[in-house]
Amino acid sequence: MEFPFDVDALLPERITVLDQHLRPPARRPGTTTPARVDLQQQIMTIVDELGKASAKAQHLPAPITSASRMQSNRHVMYILKDTSARLAGKGAIVGFLKVGYKKLFVLDDREAHNEVEPLCILDFYIHESLQRHGHGRELFQYMLQKERVEPHQLAIDRPSQKLLKFLNKHYNLETTVPQVNNFVIFEGFFAHQHRPPATSLRATRHSCAAAVDPMPAAPARKLPPKRAEGDIKPYSSSDREFLKVAVEPPWPLNRAPRRATPPAHPPPRSSSLGNSPERGPLRPFVPEQELLRSLRLCPPHPTARLLLATDPGGSPAQRRRTSSLPRSDESRY
Repeated sequence: MEFPFDVDALLPERITVLDQHLRPPARRPGTTTPARVDLQQQIMTIVDELGKASAKAQHLPAPITSASRMQSNRHVMYILKDTSARLAGKGAIVGFLKVGYKKLFVLDDREAHNEVEPLCILDFYIHESLQRHGHGRELFQYMLQKERVEPHQLAIDRPSQKLLKFLNKHYNLETTVPQVNNFVIFEGFFAHQHRPPATSLRATRHSCAAAVDPMPAAPARKLPPKRAEGDIKPYSSSDREFLKVAVEPPWPLNRAPRRATPPAHPPPRSSSLGNSPERGPLRPFVPEQELLRSLRLCPPHPTARLLLATDPGGSPAQRRRTSSLPRSDESRY
């Protein structure tokens, strides 16, 4: 891929490594550049054009590699340039390889979920006119040495058929482990990672540990014997007596008959409402004659005596007694 600016001067090395800052690499001594040239803007242009070319080759609806994506993610981009191309003395770009670490949930060969953070192949592109010339292997091998990883330790994001054939041809990566996401991993991916043992292996390990460990198990607690159904009673006799409450008829039928003499031991009266299970009978009705007789037998109040004493005519009883005397006696006085 050719650009209107000098690529050979911008990228002094054959393979240039760019991070999220997209800073231009250190220039070789003795190299000069025109004044007022924004080198970072030129690097951003290279990244955007490479991303568009890769998306077109993979038939993607939008590029997955761009300068803005590089600046917002911790990805690393390896750019390979053609040193032999001297088109007007500006150089050309052969291709690129973008990698980055991602946290993934992948399935192993036993279909168990594993949380890992491997190095992932995110985008890989070699210009169509320069494919099958060893440029892809050169770029891929440089990345493996730089990142210090093995091919089977990588996770590939939505690889194309060309990339799968490339990995099979150069690194013997053929058998894949099925996943539910877009990433592809190969057999041997979990060889360097710690995985929990399977259920059968875990049970075997526990049984072996129990056979080796001389410590006896804790004695089981003895539960009390279960009572028979016939021994269980819902209520006792005293409880059932307490539940008996006398039913009182409505008024005026609840009036008790008149008794000649009061009972020797009247029923105790409850100190508060609701404490006694039975209610005592109501007070008997006092007739009018008995009430009048009780009033006559009551001694007069001291105030009434004073009024009778101060009355000149005296009481009606005295008048009746004086009028009953013979007239002969009255005339004597």
